[in-house]
Amino acid sequence: MATPEEILRTQLRAVPRGASGWKQFEDVAIAILIHLFVPQLSNPFIQPRSHSGIDRRDAIFPNRNHGDSNHWGRLLRELSARMILVEFKNYDSEEVGKDEVNQTRNYLTRPMGRLALIVSTKEPNEAAHVKRNTVYAEDEKVILFLNVEHLNEMLYMKERGEDPADLIMDLVERFYIQWE
Repeated sequence: MATPEEILRTQLRAVPRGASGWKQFEDVAIAILIHLFVPQLSNPFIQPRSHSGIDRRDAIFPNRNHGDSNHWGRLLRELSARMILVEFKNYDSEEVGKDEVNQTRNYLTRPMGRLALIVSTKEPNEAAHVKRNTVYAEDEKVILFLNVEHLNEMLYMKERGEDPADLIMDLVERFYIQWE
């Protein structure tokens, strides 16, 4: 019998890359993140819009951890990460670039906090990395890049009884180390 993690990995592999599979990628990736991080985080708001309707975010996971007993509590304290913003990019030939980083930056309002995840099927290009460093320098906002391999690794971690949020903390720490 397949484990929940094996089922999710199979679903992720089956997603077509590009515009035709954007909704399927988003649905599977949200299911993975829920499996990995809820109840440490609360169930996400899916496709929430700002009051004016101009901004539509892909998913927002409320972070109600107020102590340092886990990684999410630490991120709440360090980055005011009250809400974990997640943007999904199911690209085939396109690259995640500075425009995607800017869009995500603009979604990180003061009440949301200063942590966001861009989950994509493609690696971000150099311009995305440079823009991400600029965003941190100007606003102290941390935007992490996660790819399909990261999702799979966190599923394996969960399967082994480890905390998948360790990988998130590793990515935050690697970002701090490379930032200039």
